[in-house]
Amino acid sequence: MTTKNDLPQLKSSRLRAAAGWRQSTAMKWVFMALFVILFYLNLAPHIIPETYNITENTISDKDIKAPAQIRDEKATKAAEEQAANAIEDIYPTIGLQNQQLVESIFLRIEGLNADDQVTLQNKIDIYRTEIPSSYDKHIANFVKTSLANETYNELLLEEISKVTAEQKYTIPEETFYKLPNLKQEELVEMRVVARDIVRKLTLEPLRDAETARMQVAELVNSSSISNRTAREIVSEIARFAISPNKFFDRTATDEAREEARLNTQPVVYKENEVIVRKGELITEDTYNLLVEANLLHNTEHRWAKLGVVLLSLLLAAFLYIYFTQSAGAHLQNVKYNNSQLLMLLLITLLNLAIMQIVSLIQGETSNIAGYLVPAALGAMLITLLIDEHLALATTFISGMSGAVILNTTSGLFDFRFGFYIVVISLAAIYSIKHASQRSAILKAGIMVSILGAISVLTLYLMMEQLDRMPLIYSVGLAFGGGLLTSVLVIGVMPFFEVSFGILSALKLVELSSPNHPLLRKLLTETPGTYHHSVMVGNLAEAAAEAIGANGLLCRVGAFYHDIGKTKRPSYFIENQNNMENPHDTIDPMLSKSIIVAHAKDGADMLKAYNIPKPLRDIAEQHHGTTSLKFFYYKALKQAEEAGVEPDFTEDDFRYPGPKAQSKEAAVVGIADCIEAAVRSLRNPTITQVEDMIHKIIKSRVDDNQYNECDLTMKELDKIAQSLKESLIGIFHSRIEYPEDAKAKDNDKES
Repeated sequence: MTTKNDLPQLKSSRLRAAAGWRQSTAMKWVFMALFVILFYLNLAPHIIPETYNITENTISDKDIKAPAQIRDEKATKAAEEQAANAIEDIYPTIGLQNQQLVESIFLRIEGLNADDQVTLQNKIDIYRTEIPSSYDKHIANFVKTSLANETYNELLLEEISKVTAEQKYTIPEETFYKLPNLKQEELVEMRVVARDIVRKLTLEPLRDAETARMQVAELVNSSSISNRTAREIVSEIARFAISPNKFFDRTATDEAREEARLNTQPVVYKENEVIVRKGELITEDTYNLLVEANLLHNTEHRWAKLGVVLLSLLLAAFLYIYFTQSAGAHLQNVKYNNSQLLMLLLITLLNLAIMQIVSLIQGETSNIAGYLVPAALGAMLITLLIDEHLALATTFISGMSGAVILNTTSGLFDFRFGFYIVVISLAAIYSIKHASQRSAILKAGIMVSILGAISVLTLYLMMEQLDRMPLIYSVGLAFGGGLLTSVLVIGVMPFFEVSFGILSALKLVELSSPNHPLLRKLLTETPGTYHHSVMVGNLAEAAAEAIGANGLLCRVGAFYHDIGKTKRPSYFIENQNNMENPHDTIDPMLSKSIIVAHAKDGADMLKAYNIPKPLRDIAEQHHGTTSLKFFYYKALKQAEEAGVEPDFTEDDFRYPGPKAQSKEAAVVGIADCIEAAVRSLRNPTITQVEDMIHKIIKSRVDDNQYNECDLTMKELDKIAQSLKESLIGIFHSRIEYPEDAKAKDNDKES
């Protein structure tokens, strides 16, 4: 059977059970696994290509987009061949110096005709042999010289030899009989005319020498030569000396076509570009392209999947290392409870979800929409709701994730967005870490906007991409992203505060406002209690900060810790100004019931006003299960005077509890008791204050009031020292220093 004395223990047990899951090591490992899954699910779609279950010669039931830039090899090959085929055969024009051939022929004729020792028939025979072979020798010498000087490639020189041989002109036989009869003065004139005609006709590109040879007769007839025989001979020699000068260069042609192939832009499908549209037939070429791009279901991408798993594990491992670096390398010693880890998981999920949304916008529009991402949202929320050190650690994870999710390059990571996210997250943490008002969130958003815009400008300058409009758009998006971050933080903060019972610094500052209905009620109805609460708040805040607890929570908790006294204000001594103490005329047990009720009444009032649980806990736990010894001894005295055995024990005069479950509740309880005790001293000395502090703390320790919170003896000493220093400052005019007290005693003796 449960007795009244068992209630404090039962209540404490329920509180410990409720807090059990928050410290469960198994739950911490569950959250680490959830972080791995969260990272994998968000990163995998941007690294592992989506695959499709399709077959050849079927109709596609959806648009198939390229997960990354895909090169269509077959279409690229066709485009290269088309570009190569568009290059015409190259026929360079090569001057064979045909006029020199004319010059050498006429010089030979002049010399031989002037030689009287050679008979006419011999001259004819020489001309018949030497003149036709002079053409071949002239071409052969040109080829040999060009080959030696590497003027032209071998294939071209072979083509020259072949074509000139094929188009060689044959001089009529009768011409050789006419040559010996030519006089020297005729030959000189004929040489000049023939040479000029050949030079003129071979200046133009000639693939077919016959075209130029057909013009020789006309040019000869219009020359200065009047003798008919001379004109005929000049015409024949000129036709003979003319050769083609435009030849097919296979080497140059092949090189030009290869260059055309190399310069052909590959046929590619850009990232998110549609390869196959819904309702389109899957042709053989399209199917082969999808196979090459690893977009079919029979492609497992097992290595890519393994890589994403390892990346997710690395990111989670980074969190694990941060959690355990100051916790003895054991996850169970992590300073963050599971409620905070759950909140971190939700904030990370929210941050990644926003990145995913922005990535969709970016994929459909341009590659700069990623600068709009309010990625500093996570950093701000973690700073405000958990702590800035964790926010700094998660900035690295946020930057890595953003570099993958917002990637618009052909690689795995986009440095630009990773750098941008890290900069704005650090700016957010720096700007918001000391925030005490909600307007500070907007100011932090402006700071994020400014530094985000500067980081974008920095990126453009480093990459020398100074196109005016893209730069302006990018800077504008970055500035807008900072303002959007502020709006989202202001909108999301209440959800976390209510769902997790979080008392952020901003919320605590709001609750500390004297304009709050409960504090106004406390001030107007119980001014003595209000003054006491303010004093306790100052003492508790300093003491909490001395041991690394939440000083702001202690101060605001102290403001509300005695709100239950507003139900019966006249029964509490600080409100009994110029009036009799009602406890003097009522039963001690009734007095006890009225006094101890203020803790429970206060918690109920705070709950009715939707005051967060940490503050309600302070109000309910600040007295723990301490005993009201004054009323207990008063009841004993009355029983003794009545001559009856007491039917009660000291436990009947205890607060119902529970005992302090947090450092903050314990600190407020100590400050509450010590402030009231010191205030009751008329002219306290420093020694009296110090003794009073140690006596009260020792009595509570002996009463096991702190065995359910994690206060250490070292921390209790720090609390005592802080309270002593604060009380000396607060009651400076009333506390006598040892020298003053000694002087006063000497005066009395005299």
